[in-house]
Amino acid sequence: MSSLRRFLLYFAQENIEFRYPEIKSLIQLFNLEIKLPNSFGETPYWILDDVDEQDVRKIASRSVSLRYIVEVFSSGKNYKSFHENLKNFSISDLSKKYASADSSFRITVDTYNKRIEHAEKIQRIESLDYIDYKGKIDLKNPENNFIYFEYWGLDPTNVPEEPVEIIFGRWISDGQRDITKSISLKTRKFIGNTSMNPLLSLLMANQGLCDKNHIVFDPFAGTGSILIAAAKFGSFVIGSDIDYLMLHGRTKPSRVRQKVREEDENIKSNMIQYNLQHLYVDIFVSDFSNCPLNDAIEFDSIITDPPYGIREKMAQVVPKEGGRKSTVLTEDAKHYPSTSNYSINSMYGDLLNFAAKHLKLHGRLVCWFPVNRDDYHEELLPRHSAFQIIANSEQKLNGDATRRLLTYEKVKESGEIVDVDALETFDFRQKYFTQATNIKEKRLATHHRNIIEAQKRGKIIENLAERKKLSNKKFHLDNEHSDK
Repeated sequence: MSSLRRFLLYFAQENIEFRYPEIKSLIQLFNLEIKLPNSFGETPYWILDDVDEQDVRKIASRSVSLRYIVEVFSSGKNYKSFHENLKNFSISDLSKKYASADSSFRITVDTYNKRIEHAEKIQRIESLDYIDYKGKIDLKNPENNFIYFEYWGLDPTNVPEEPVEIIFGRWISDGQRDITKSISLKTRKFIGNTSMNPLLSLLMANQGLCDKNHIVFDPFAGTGSILIAAAKFGSFVIGSDIDYLMLHGRTKPSRVRQKVREEDENIKSNMIQYNLQHLYVDIFVSDFSNCPLNDAIEFDSIITDPPYGIREKMAQVVPKEGGRKSTVLTEDAKHYPSTSNYSINSMYGDLLNFAAKHLKLHGRLVCWFPVNRDDYHEELLPRHSAFQIIANSEQKLNGDATRRLLTYEKVKESGEIVDVDALETFDFRQKYFTQATNIKEKRLATHHRNIIEAQKRGKIIENLAERKKLSNKKFHLDNEHSDK
């Protein structure tokens, strides 16, 4: 059999927009000769033709979007064509190689958009009786795991009579989604209100091409979630943040019922918890608008989530009015620098200029950028002539608020900021809170109107719970009508 074969890549149904950038980044990371089409749409799986098994195994060894990969033996648009195609497949070769008497096997039935009972799964397996399985059945740890997959479309309200596509093949490998459980925020020692979701952190690390012996920097480190993800893939990590109390674990605990933080709650303790302390370089307090790093320092990747002014303020250090005063400092002296608002255009301009100076050629800058969906257009994105935007994926937040994960690649050594002035008229924070205020006012108005209408009908509202129930019910109905 040829080393180039056909494979199914089956994905988890979340963060759909992030699949393509992640897989494309991994193909570049491992220098694989796999050509992807421009788009695969929203189907939960991709089919790749003429690909080497070792190449897809490398992708599975890093991808957190993937559920599993299958070598495709046969597929069909209905049951009849599927079985005909499978019978025309080299069944004898399949039986000799994967179903011989000295091997064990299992057949797993998987479906998308339709749940089938156990008895129906048995029927699907028995319909494959023309494959000459001679080995032993092993449901726990088989040498060969065959996947029978039925795809029933994307619309759960309009499921067809037969599957849209049926696929049968040999399981190759699972993705790395279990990593998200091993670094879950629920069990992590040091977290905060803005700690990045582990899955998103890992996606960012993959798009940043993090690898063994790379050096990764996060200038807005917070509680270090992104640094943990980068270290998971073997990179040395460095971080900074302007929030002294956060970096030293002295902020108010974000966990329910925890009144004070433990003495050793910090980013380094998280690294020790995950046995990654050998990849921890350092964390330092820094005003990013005046970063103290030497100009000669270079990073393989800069991966960060800058503050938007919602849960974390955008701040920079400014001189106090009246100039500096001569002061004799002692070791135990405390200093509280004055800070002012750090505008979003200045922050992203500084970030791109910093990356242009400190990233290696072809290194990557991966960062989140907040937008309001109604105002979004590509001209709004910050740009720099030394960088090329190679990925731009959306994650919806609340209401009209959204954020986009931008991946920049450094394509030349020097350049200058372009189009950052477009951000002068963009105020995500103001619109976010204005929208929240409008929703609150609308809810209160609806609440009062519902109570008045109920009282006119003679209804006696005896308790607060009943008032809330009436108000919420009418509020959702009003929203449905307003959306139309």
